[in-house]
Amino acid sequence: MMEKWKESAIKNGFATVRLKSWKYFHDYIVDEMLDYETYIWRGQRESKYDLASSFDRLLRSRGINVANPDRYAREHLNRFILSARGRVSTLYDKDDQEKWWAIGQHNGLATPLLDWTKSPFVALYFAFENDVAPESRFRSVWALSSTSEINKNLEEAKKLNRVHPVVNDNNRLTAQSALFTKPPLGVTVDEWVKNNYHGESGQMVLIKIDIPDKERDECLRTLNRMNINSLTLFPDLYGSCKHCNISFKINKYW
Repeated sequence: MMEKWKESAIKNGFATVRLKSWKYFHDYIVDEMLDYETYIWRGQRESKYDLASSFDRLLRSRGINVANPDRYAREHLNRFILSARGRVSTLYDKDDQEKWWAIGQHNGLATPLLDWTKSPFVALYFAFENDVAPESRFRSVWALSSTSEINKNLEEAKKLNRVHPVVNDNNRLTAQSALFTKPPLGVTVDEWVKNNYHGESGQMVLIKIDIPDKERDECLRTLNRMNINSLTLFPDLYGSCKHCNISFKINKYW
């Protein structure tokens, strides 16, 4: 039987799966992951990228290495709340940070949140949507299991929390089956898992599925036939424009 993927050993709760083709993504999900309902999924264009939030990347770009990055995050959020006055349909309480971060996340604000979805195939779309080829020649879909047990032993500031915001200003959350993680500032999700599951060799807390980039057009055309595209994931005018652009670039996409 043809080998469809290679799976690394589990080290510190982390494992890598490398697919021979994007076509085997469906097989891996059905054969290996279908019964594990606690996993959430994230697609990234470049296999080499870590799981850092956009705000952590912003801190890195400015060369900010501080003992208390929470102060910078709070100042950043306060500026956004002030700037959003008159521009959102619901003015949430200033102290309801998760809702404000969620609104900002899907409108271009650098935030400490990291986007995830409950659907591995939506994550596959986001891994492949950008037409810039990855240097590694592989795109990645990440899968993160429940971290509730390990979180019980940690103080609040060190937890990796899942955020399920209930907001009325963002219908993309529903369309994408979206939720967020909020790791401690300055720590990527992959670092957090490896640190807190040090020595774990039996449980796959975090999985990185590497997928060859070479068949990108076929992957996106197939997902489009499954109704996974910019029209359904971005149910607004932005999604319409994005869908038309992709249709122009990929032959026989529409």
